Amino acid sequence: MSATTRFQLMVMMFLEFLIWGSWYVTMGTYLGDNLQATGVQIGLAYQTVSIGAIIAPFFIGLIADRFFPAQRILGVLHLVGAVVLYFLGQQSDFNGFYVLVLIYMLLYMPTLALVNAIAFRQMSDTAKEFPPVRVLGTIGWIVVGNIIAYLALEKTKSLDQTFLIGAIASAALGVFSFFLPNTPPPKSKEEKISISDILGLEALGMLKNPSYLIFFIGSILVCIPLSFYYNFANPFLNEAGMEGAAGKMSWGQISEIAFMLVLPVALIRYGIKKILLVGMLAWALRYICFAYGDAGANYWMLIVGIILHGVCYDFFFVTGQIYTEQQAGERFKSSAQGLITLATYGIGMFIGSYISGFVVDLYNADGVHNWTSIWMVPAGLAVVILLGFAFFFRSEKSEE
Repeated sequence: MSATTRFQLMVMMFLEFLIWGSWYVTMGTYLGDNLQATGVQIGLAYQTVSIGAIIAPFFIGLIADRFFPAQRILGVLHLVGAVVLYFLGQQSDFNGFYVLVLIYMLLYMPTLALVNAIAFRQMSDTAKEFPPVRVLGTIGWIVVGNIIAYLALEKTKSLDQTFLIGAIASAALGVFSFFLPNTPPPKSKEEKISISDILGLEALGMLKNPSYLIFFIGSILVCIPLSFYYNFANPFLNEAGMEGAAGKMSWGQISEIAFMLVLPVALIRYGIKKILLVGMLAWALRYICFAYGDAGANYWMLIVGIILHGVCYDFFFVTGQIYTEQQAGERFKSSAQGLITLATYGIGMFIGSYISGFVVDLYNADGVHNWTSIWMVPAGLAVVILLGFAFFFRSEKSEE
């Protein structure tokens, strides 16, 4: 891969995740402050991510893999997405906002697969060449979070401008995409493709393995407490009095990069199952920190809760992807990853987005949230899931 191609792919990844991070982190705060949305409505808005994740494989399998070069589809999706993002910030009621955010996520979620496809097709050694390219996506998320904090968009109630930032970046990536290396469709128009191929259902045979079945179910369940963080951490931190909450939340992505470097050594030393348990424990600790943290003497607990993101994400989701690859074998690698993505970002977060919104409304009295009670719900869920995993892994080991 040439230096020019590497630079192009890095810019692509940087903009791809800068776009998402520009509005996603603060959307809950925006909806609550600007549109007076309820917790359930905020959950429904975030649920569109799951709908997009469920629909994306159909789009990629039926269109992107068969008819047009990936970079052209990426360009068109981001150009149309830029228009939708601009109008998202102009909405005055939740119904209009919801329709547009649903349309946007149906446009955006396929681009996550497209940027990976474009990158992979240019690489001869993905294990060596992909991580330095992909990390620019995390840096893009960090940069835009700090831009939002620097401009004090949360404090001045100007979060509608975050959609403008996203629209500008989306338009830039849309134009830039047409200059990316050519990535023609990998399949011919005449090649038959089934729903099973698109959704990765051929990997369902992996669920016959009791260990993987438990992991699969647990992955769905753990995305329920996960949704509480993605949907309501920013509104909570702003209500708790944290200055520049979006910028400080980007410390979680910095933590993610750091723990990604630790992960290979930890896997060798402790094994996948123990690392999975540590990841789930981190989710519980994060929510306990949020439950009892505040802008006063316990401010450090809020910071710890944010920084734990690296352990939460890397030690469960990244480790889970590695575990899935090991269990799948050579034949089902791609379909198995599609299956676990459908389970987590599709089914799990779809359920979690609604439940989190319901819980937030349940502990809301006259506009005042009881955040201690709210955060103890996902903390309790995480502990139950952790204990279930630990019991199964221990009983499995005793049978060996």
